[in-house]
Amino acid sequence: MPDFATSIERLLTQIHYWDERRWHASALNAAAPRSQQVRRLVQQLEDLGAEAEKRPARPVPHIHDLVLRDQIRVLADDLLAAAPPADVLDRATTAVEEARKIL
Repeated sequence: MPDFATSIERLLTQIHYWDERRWHASALNAAAPRSQQVRRLVQQLEDLGAEAEKRPARPVPHIHDLVLRDQIRVLADDLLAAAPPADVLDRATTAVEEARKIL
């Protein structure tokens, strides 16, 4: 499995050109649209970041689908800056890789 930073870069490369139509399309083998799948990942990254920083998790507001890329970048950078334990980073990497597979 790639490391977390590599997984994030691959995901961002995969979705960087998406327009609203692509965000609203169904994810592979999923009834939910891609945007919903990515919003779920964004919240997972926030939750793992909170765990790494030993603070309560907060709900991430949904601003607009086209902002999801930026939210992923910020939350990934925050998670890495928190110097999380290996198990938190492993769970984050797994979540990113699972999201990539269904998108």
